[in-house]
Amino acid sequence: MRLGPHLHRIGNDIVAAYLVVTPEGVTVIDAGLPGHWNDLVTELRSIGRTLDDVRGVVLTHGDSDHVGFAERLRREQGVPVFVHAADAARAKGGDKPKTSMGPLRIGPTFGFFVYALRKRGWRTEYLTEVVEVADGDVLDLPGAPRVIGLPGHSPGSVAIHVPIAEAVFVGDALTTRHVLTGRAGLQPAPFTDEPAEALDSLDRLADLEATWVLPGHGTPWRGSPADVAAAVRAAGARP
Repeated sequence: MRLGPHLHRIGNDIVAAYLVVTPEGVTVIDAGLPGHWNDLVTELRSIGRTLDDVRGVVLTHGDSDHVGFAERLRREQGVPVFVHAADAARAKGGDKPKTSMGPLRIGPTFGFFVYALRKRGWRTEYLTEVVEVADGDVLDLPGAPRVIGLPGHSPGSVAIHVPIAEAVFVGDALTTRHVLTGRAGLQPAPFTDEPAEALDSLDRLADLEATWVLPGHGTPWRGSPADVAAAVRAAGARP
């Protein structure tokens, strides 16, 4: 799905990943589920590109529904995969803290797990090698993505700011579609390690110039990053 001249999405509102497209090549932001590999190939073909044009994968964090096809792309194409140092072990399949599922509705929860099965989420292939990054790093990749630490959902959760795409990719720092309740709109994401810390981290988005705020789950949100933190806090306060 084309969102802009330099910006494409693969997947859907349940699980999504993104492509930053420039003349120099393609940067992939998050890698969804293993079955999104075919979506990646199809989307690249639709814009006259191939896997050879992919220069790097940047993960917003190391959870399984964001690692997806990253290891396959690294192994088969030699594409480096970048992740914050605090989530490197997680991206390699290390232990993840148990978190409360919180509220859920049968329909949306069932739909999430069925979609994950369809996209081979039960066959997670974790990374064997990563390039560790830190808050403030600007990566030598198409679009010059900048890493912004947003700890809370996980210790190494980050946002990725790409000015040429007018976008900030936020992973699970927030969601616009709760995968367990189906509730739409800006709100806290489920399965978050430290919910209070995650909310505090959103203040770091306020000064970014972007017209797209793009979560790993939910519809792309168009608006100012400066408005995000208050909206997510207000949604989290509602029953």
